[in-house]
Amino acid sequence: MSNTFKFALVATLLLIGGCASFEETYGGGKDSAPKELEFEVVEFLPAPGQFVNEGYAATTMAEACVYAEEQFKNSSYISLGGFGGYIVVRFKTPIVNSEGGYDFGIYGNSFSGSSEPGVVWVAQDMNGNGVADDEWFELYGSESEKETTKHDYSITYSRTDNETEIAWCDNKGESGTIKRNSAHRQDYFPAWVADNEYTLTGTLLPDNSEWSEKNREWVLHAFEWGYADNFSTIDLAEDRANRFRILDAHDATGRVNILPQIDFIKVQSATNVIHTVIGEVSTEVSGFVSYNREE
Repeated sequence: MSNTFKFALVATLLLIGGCASFEETYGGGKDSAPKELEFEVVEFLPAPGQFVNEGYAATTMAEACVYAEEQFKNSSYISLGGFGGYIVVRFKTPIVNSEGGYDFGIYGNSFSGSSEPGVVWVAQDMNGNGVADDEWFELYGSESEKETTKHDYSITYSRTDNETEIAWCDNKGESGTIKRNSAHRQDYFPAWVADNEYTLTGTLLPDNSEWSEKNREWVLHAFEWGYADNFSTIDLAEDRANRFRILDAHDATGRVNILPQIDFIKVQSATNVIHTVIGEVSTEVSGFVSYNREE
């Protein structure tokens, strides 16, 4: 979750309940009236994490999607949990490729020293059925072609007999756990996943965390550009939306693919970073906005 903050107020919150307390207090204000959304949530499946199942009771994917939409309507956020957790939205009006400019934005809750980057994927409803079953294209960012980034990375999360942690193992031979913390004691395994384990696959970005001995806190560095919930000096707009171009879409082979428009956007938590103090690093999303609608 979000990095500890150096101001005295947040330091106090950290003593009470860790970094999670900061996000609960400052994760996003609420408008006096719910917003009208220009999109609908069609899938919401977080990886295990300290905000999963907290403050809501969803036992089906449909109920989870309703919860996510209500959060967005109220200018609040949803957490994607650890690596691989994702949300998929369908825009009611397709977003047109401007062929150079920014085409859409994604709101998060990053700030200086606290970036929890999510990889963004897009798809066009080629078969016209309104379902996100077409080919997904990854929007490349600053880290996409570096050796430290792993494409086709998979991680499997499993329930354990020990109720204080969730076990994970990946397709690289590594394993570990996501432990519950004192501030969030609910089950971290999504309640709408019936099986005792599930696997998520996506692009793994390098560890962006660094311990600051001087300030005695974890710093979550921003990547240069191209990710959600990322405090970028390039694509972060004044309204706190990270902005994206359809022109950056690449297929599974890494080839650029020029889509004339898109209907679906997926954001996926893209780091596998877990620290005792801050818990899992997880992408947060508080909304989407189209800059180029089909007329």
